[in-house]
Amino acid sequence: QLQLVESGGGLVQPGGSLRLSCAASGFTLDYYAIGWFRQAPGKAREGVSCISSAGDTTTYADSVKGRFTISRDNAKNTVYLQMNSLKPEDTAVYYCAAGPPHCSGYVGFNGYRGQGTQVTVSS
Repeated sequence: QLQLVESGGGLVQPGGSLRLSCAASGFTLDYYAIGWFRQAPGKAREGVSCISSAGDTTTYADSVKGRFTISRDNAKNTVYLQMNSLKPEDTAVYYCAAGPPHCSGYVGFNGYRGQGTQVTVSS
């Protein structure tokens, strides 16, 4: 089955860190930009970050800039989202999706979207 599989979520205290992984199953990520998204209950989907297929361009939502870092390892067919200084408002299901090689318009990416991983920030 061709899809992206997210992992690494969990329960963390405010100020803590998590690293999410987005692994491709059945295809190679090399030609795709990958976006990370989140959706909290009752809220619209939010684009969090994106990395281009070559890894030379990244973009972040203002709400996570300076706290989250996106990276990719094409040899491992995986994209990562390092999340530091987590806040309760970061609580959501996080998922990744693929799109064209550049991040322009990444908020609309839906390719190979996975089931997501739950991130809960609470004391």
